[in-house]
Amino acid sequence: MKISFPKIMNSKEELDNVDRTNPYYVSASLVHVLTVYQPENETLFYEMLQLLMGPYQEISPLLKQQIKDRMLQHDKYGYIGNSYFVGATPENDYQPKIPYEVEVQENDYSKSEEGYLRLLLKSGGADHLRPVTLRLGKDGNYYLWSDSILGLLSDIKPVESSNPWA
Repeated sequence: MKISFPKIMNSKEELDNVDRTNPYYVSASLVHVLTVYQPENETLFYEMLQLLMGPYQEISPLLKQQIKDRMLQHDKYGYIGNSYFVGATPENDYQPKIPYEVEVQENDYSKSEEGYLRLLLKSGGADHLRPVTLRLGKDGNYYLWSDSILGLLSDIKPVESSNPWA
Protein backbone atom coordinates (compact mmCIF):
# COMPACT_ATOMS: atom_id res chain seq x y z
CA MET A 1 0.00 0.00 0.00
CA LYS A 2 1.25 3.46 -0.86
CA ILE A 3 0.58 6.25 1.62
CA SER A 4 0.59 9.70 0.00
CA PHE A 5 1.42 13.06 1.55
CA PRO A 6 1.24 16.49 -0.16
CA LYS A 7 4.37 17.65 1.69
CA ILE A 8 6.94 16.43 4.18
CA MET A 9 5.80 16.89 7.77
CA ASN A 10 8.55 18.70 9.65
CA SER A 11 6.87 19.78 12.88
CA LYS A 12 5.24 18.17 15.89
CA GLU A 13 1.99 19.92 15.07
CA GLU A 14 1.80 18.43 11.58
CA LEU A 15 2.72 14.99 12.87
CA ASP A 16 0.16 15.23 15.66
CA ASN A 17 -2.62 15.26 13.04
CA VAL A 18 -1.74 11.78 11.74
CA ASP A 19 -4.49 9.16 12.08
CA ARG A 20 -2.93 6.90 14.70
CA THR A 21 -5.70 4.34 14.36
CA ASN A 22 -4.23 3.45 10.96
CA PRO A 23 -0.92 1.58 11.39
CA TYR A 24 0.07 2.23 7.78
CA TYR A 25 -0.10 6.00 8.33
CA VAL A 26 1.84 5.75 11.58
CA SER A 27 4.66 3.76 9.96
CA ALA A 28 4.74 6.03 6.89
CA SER A 29 4.88 9.06 9.20
CA LEU A 30 8.06 7.70 10.74
CA VAL A 31 9.78 8.41 7.42
CA HIS A 32 8.99 12.11 7.88
CA VAL A 33 10.59 12.00 11.33
CA LEU A 34 13.78 10.53 9.84
CA THR A 35 14.09 13.50 7.48
CA VAL A 36 14.34 16.05 10.32
CA TYR A 37 17.34 14.49 12.09
CA GLN A 38 20.21 16.95 12.44
CA PRO A 39 23.25 15.96 14.55
CA GLU A 40 23.78 19.53 15.78
CA ASN A 41 20.16 19.78 17.03
CA GLU A 42 18.34 16.51 17.66
CA THR A 43 15.53 18.03 19.74
CA LEU A 44 12.82 18.21 17.07
CA PHE A 45 13.65 14.68 15.88
CA TYR A 46 13.22 13.21 19.37
CA GLU A 47 10.07 15.22 20.08
CA MET A 48 8.50 13.91 16.86
CA LEU A 49 9.71 10.36 17.50
CA GLN A 50 8.20 10.48 20.99
CA LEU A 51 4.83 11.42 19.47
CA LEU A 52 4.90 8.23 17.41
CA MET A 53 6.10 6.14 20.35
CA GLY A 54 3.27 7.49 22.45
CA PRO A 55 2.91 8.35 26.12
CA TYR A 56 3.52 4.80 27.39
CA GLN A 57 7.23 4.48 26.62
CA GLU A 58 10.19 6.82 26.81
CA ILE A 59 13.12 7.02 24.43
CA SER A 60 15.99 5.55 26.41
CA PRO A 61 19.53 6.99 26.42
CA LEU A 62 20.68 3.72 24.83
CA LEU A 63 18.20 4.06 21.97
CA LYS A 64 19.28 7.68 21.45
CA GLN A 65 22.91 6.59 21.20
CA GLN A 66 22.06 3.77 18.78
CA ILE A 67 20.10 6.16 16.56
CA LYS A 68 22.93 8.70 16.63
CA ASP A 69 25.53 6.06 15.77
CA ARG A 70 23.52 4.82 12.79
CA MET A 71 22.61 8.27 11.52
CA LEU A 72 26.19 9.54 11.66
CA GLN A 73 27.62 6.40 10.05
CA HIS A 74 28.48 7.46 6.47
CA ASP A 75 26.49 10.70 7.12
CA LYS A 76 23.26 8.79 6.42
CA TYR A 77 21.20 11.40 8.23
CA GLY A 78 21.38 13.54 5.10
CA TYR A 79 19.47 11.07 2.93
CA ILE A 80 18.17 8.01 4.77
CA GLY A 81 14.75 9.53 5.47
CA ASN A 82 14.25 10.56 1.85
CA SER A 83 15.25 7.08 0.68
CA TYR A 84 11.88 5.74 1.88
CA PHE A 85 9.88 8.04 -0.40
CA VAL A 86 8.86 6.52 -3.72
CA GLY A 87 11.15 7.61 -6.56
CA ALA A 88 14.11 8.47 -4.32
CA THR A 89 17.17 6.44 -5.39
CA PRO A 90 20.95 6.72 -5.13
CA GLU A 91 21.04 7.74 -8.79
CA ASN A 92 18.99 10.90 -8.13
CA ASP A 93 20.62 11.56 -4.74
CA TYR A 94 17.41 10.41 -3.01
CA GLN A 95 15.23 13.22 -4.33
CA PRO A 96 11.63 12.00 -3.93
CA LYS A 97 8.74 12.60 -6.28
CA ILE A 98 5.82 14.82 -5.29
CA PRO A 99 3.36 13.89 -3.88
CA TYR A 100 5.51 12.16 -1.29
CA GLU A 101 4.59 8.49 -1.14
CA VAL A 102 5.78 5.75 1.20
CA GLU A 103 5.30 2.10 0.29
CA VAL A 104 4.20 0.04 3.31
CA GLN A 105 3.65 -3.72 3.09
CA GLU A 106 2.65 -6.70 5.19
CA ASN A 107 3.94 -10.24 4.98
CA ASP A 108 2.98 -13.61 6.46
CA TYR A 109 4.58 -12.68 9.80
CA SER A 110 3.12 -9.19 10.17
CA LYS A 111 0.36 -10.32 12.53
CA SER A 112 2.10 -13.21 14.26
CA GLU A 113 1.78 -11.71 17.76
CA GLU A 114 -1.49 -10.34 19.08
CA GLY A 115 -1.47 -6.59 19.69
CA TYR A 116 1.62 -6.05 17.53
CA LEU A 117 1.92 -5.36 13.82
CA ARG A 118 5.16 -5.71 11.89
CA LEU A 119 5.10 -3.68 8.69
CA LEU A 120 7.74 -3.39 5.99
CA LEU A 121 8.89 -0.19 4.29
CA LYS A 122 10.63 0.05 0.95
CA SER A 123 13.80 2.12 0.58
CA GLY A 124 15.13 3.07 -2.83
CA GLY A 125 18.64 2.40 -1.52
CA ALA A 126 18.11 -1.08 -0.07
CA ASP A 127 17.73 -4.48 -1.64
CA HIS A 128 15.21 -5.67 0.96
CA LEU A 129 12.20 -4.21 2.73
CA ARG A 130 12.86 -2.76 6.20
CA PRO A 131 10.73 -3.75 9.22
CA VAL A 132 9.06 -1.53 11.78
CA THR A 133 6.90 -2.82 14.64
CA LEU A 134 3.81 -1.09 15.98
CA ARG A 135 1.82 -1.89 19.08
CA LEU A 136 -1.89 -1.31 19.48
CA GLY A 137 -2.70 0.68 22.62
CA LYS A 138 -5.86 0.37 24.71
CA ASP A 139 -6.88 3.74 23.30
CA GLY A 140 -7.17 2.21 19.79
CA ASN A 141 -4.07 3.97 18.48
CA TYR A 142 -0.95 2.35 17.06
CA TYR A 143 2.43 3.35 18.44
CA LEU A 144 5.96 2.73 17.25
CA TRP A 145 7.22 -0.07 19.44
CA SER A 146 10.46 0.05 21.39
CA ASP A 147 13.60 0.19 19.25
CA SER A 148 12.02 -0.93 15.98
CA ILE A 149 13.16 2.33 14.35
CA LEU A 150 16.64 0.83 14.17
CA GLY A 151 15.56 -1.52 11.36
CA LEU A 152 15.01 1.52 9.14
CA LEU A 153 18.47 2.90 9.88
CA SER A 154 20.53 0.04 8.46
CA ASP A 155 22.99 0.94 5.74
CA ILE A 156 21.75 1.87 2.29
CA LYS A 157 23.55 2.68 -0.91
CA PRO A 158 25.27 6.09 -0.79
CA VAL A 159 24.13 8.97 -2.97
CA GLU A 160 25.54 8.69 -6.46
CA SER A 161 27.08 12.17 -6.44
CA SER A 162 29.35 11.32 -3.51
CA ASN A 163 30.08 7.69 -4.39
CA PRO A 164 33.71 7.42 -5.64
CA TRP A 165 32.98 3.97 -7.10
CA ALA A 166 29.90 4.83 -9.11
